[in-house]
Amino acid sequence: MKTITSRENPLFKNVKKLATTAKERRKTGQTLLDGIHLVSAYREAGGLPEAVLVAASARKNQEIGDFLAETPAANLIVLNDELFREISTVETPTGIAALIRVPVPVAAEGGDCRVLLEDIQDPGNLGSILRSAAAAGIGRVYLSTGCADAWSPKVMRAGMGAHFHLSIYEHSDLAQIARDFSGEVVATIPHAENSLFDLDLRGVVAFVIGNEGAGISAQLLETARSRVTIPMPGVVESLNAAAAAAICFFERVRQVGA
Repeated sequence: MKTITSRENPLFKNVKKLATTAKERRKTGQTLLDGIHLVSAYREAGGLPEAVLVAASARKNQEIGDFLAETPAANLIVLNDELFREISTVETPTGIAALIRVPVPVAAEGGDCRVLLEDIQDPGNLGSILRSAAAAGIGRVYLSTGCADAWSPKVMRAGMGAHFHLSIYEHSDLAQIARDFSGEVVATIPHAENSLFDLDLRGVVAFVIGNEGAGISAQLLETARSRVTIPMPGVVESLNAAAAAAICFFERVRQVGA
């Protein structure tokens, strides 16, 4: 077990950068999990943190104490409470965080459903979509360059551990992926002639979800074999991107009968 008491500590400086900048996360291939739920979810998914950082006072917490009891001493770093607050990305820190290496997506063969996300910029929306995808049993998610950083602390908090059950491909050429896809490419747009609920989704499907404001680009929309709308009898113009994605995913779950 190590103890950090100085802001000049190199590890502390690196962790603080990981918590705040996508550039540092891309450069190092690492990210920071903030909070006992995410840290525990990572371990339950088979992950081994490179380091577990804990606030001195948080060691008295029963849940955190139980987690630390199973953490190798060599991986444990104790920070005083003030330093921990500086690396935490939440307003009320739980007192534990983990430094991990960003998982490399596994290019496994097979899989009958995937998601293509174009320029989803809100971290909460992106995390929620990933959470819905994992809950619906979807294994692969492709993100365009314009999407928020999938491994940022805000996106991971919204994902609630979904990241550890998905293959996430960032900076993807979505149009090329859609053209190469052998199944049905489904795009949701506001005023399509056909309803999502009338489309047969039981086969091999890729759902295309567009930007929160601009929607799906013309180039990507051209690759969609099916363009559908989600019926809305109310007065709003459109659904939140995360809400629309969840409806698509679970309409497929309903049809498949899982």
